[in-house]
Amino acid sequence: MFLSRAITSRIVCRSPSLLRPTWKAFMSTEIRKAITEAVASAPVVLFMKGTPEFPQCGFSKATINLLGKQGVDPAKFAAYNVLEDPELRTAIKEFSDWPTIPQLYVNNEFVGGCDVITSMAKSGELADVLEEADALVAEDETQDETPEK
Repeated sequence: MFLSRAITSRIVCRSPSLLRPTWKAFMSTEIRKAITEAVASAPVVLFMKGTPEFPQCGFSKATINLLGKQGVDPAKFAAYNVLEDPELRTAIKEFSDWPTIPQLYVNNEFVGGCDVITSMAKSGELADVLEEADALVAEDETQDETPEK
């Protein structure tokens, strides 16, 4: 399990604009600390359904594929399977204030979910963020050299 059992409280919040009750979970200090440590465990951190080798949803698979195409260094990457811990699955959404999984963090900063990552990859912004974080596989300088004749 990712995290030990943490106690969360649930309250009913009334939104004046919607006038309907919604549930809001407040994560414990313990689970917040564990997520903070997980986010800081590597330059690139992904909370996903399943594992990089065996994603359990299409969005997690798409995100892993995009990170692979960008050339993320496996030594600078950590993935956490939210399906292994229901508390993590709920708390990570509150932690980031983002309703969906997967969730990508780069250098301790929340980047977004699959839709945001896909858009960033298309625009080239994802490559810039990953390069700035020094999270890409180093290019082999010998590949760039042309052999002498």
